[in-house]
Amino acid sequence: MAKKGSNAVYRLTDLIGTSVQSGQDAVRSAVKTASKSLGDLRSAEVTKPELKVEHGKGVQFRTRLSLSFKHRA
Repeated sequence: MAKKGSNAVYRLTDLIGTSVQSGQDAVRSAVKTASKSLGDLRSAEVTKPELKVEHGKGVQFRTRLSLSFKHRA
């Protein structure tokens, strides 16, 4: 919980995670990768789930998400 009187600035960035297993794995992949270069991740909102289809079969889950993290001065 935020401390009373403390101010913070958060930044949003859009990412696309991919997985052959599930949409949830695609989200986890994107967050895990982003956490290596972005500090203090706060939340992720799935904005667009997709399924890549080849020859009538789903072959890859793609999940677009908006990720927020605390902006460093």
